[in-house]
Amino acid sequence: MVLAAGRGERMRPLTDQTPKPLLRVRGQPLMHWPMQALARGGFVQQLVNTAWLGEQFPAHLGEHIQWPGVSEIHIRYSHEGQDFGRALETAGGIVRALPQLDEVFWVVAGDVFAPDLMFTQQAMQRFAASAALAHLWLVPNPRHNPGGDFGLSATGQVLNLPKGSPGCAYTFSTVALYKKAFFADCGLPTGNPEGVALALAPLLRAAMDRGLVSGEVYEGDWTDVGTPERLAQLNGSSA
Repeated sequence: MVLAAGRGERMRPLTDQTPKPLLRVRGQPLMHWPMQALARGGFVQQLVNTAWLGEQFPAHLGEHIQWPGVSEIHIRYSHEGQDFGRALETAGGIVRALPQLDEVFWVVAGDVFAPDLMFTQQAMQRFAASAALAHLWLVPNPRHNPGGDFGLSATGQVLNLPKGSPGCAYTFSTVALYKKAFFADCGLPTGNPEGVALALAPLLRAAMDRGLVSGEVYEGDWTDVGTPERLAQLNGSSA
């Protein structure tokens, strides 16, 4: 699942006419980077959720897309804006899409640049065989989030620590594997038929407290393209 429903308020005015995942980074729309990386790992059945300017995504991507050297991607959509008039936040959007997803599935953000991250069948198989309900890729805290999001134990358990505490050394990259069972107790029925908005972070923290979230550190290039300045830096560095 490729998350693409957000408004991108901090990116205005760039996002007034173009959804943030379709802004260009190093020669192509930002969301192409994770979509291509998933396809290189063999994950060619991809679902995109939409809300703000949602009609632009099927117009741009269609139902199939083929890039040179990458297996053809088959695309489905979850149109939150069309169905409910608004985005459903991350967890609400995932629960809405659950009927279209496998028992174990990736979630990536369409507005994060992580060109070196590899999506492997081995990672999915290890996670599927584990007791964890979610597996997160974490990055060392960037300058824009010095207090961090989570800690990580020596045994690979993601820890729910207070922001800014000594062990809160990592920021959630937004890339993760989930089992459908992770969302079983979220309070929403599968498919989220009423279109209830629901945040993901509280669900993750509750699962961490039960020891059900594993993780690993990604040390490669990573940018949360959240501001025009970060977008300009990315494009400037490609010159």
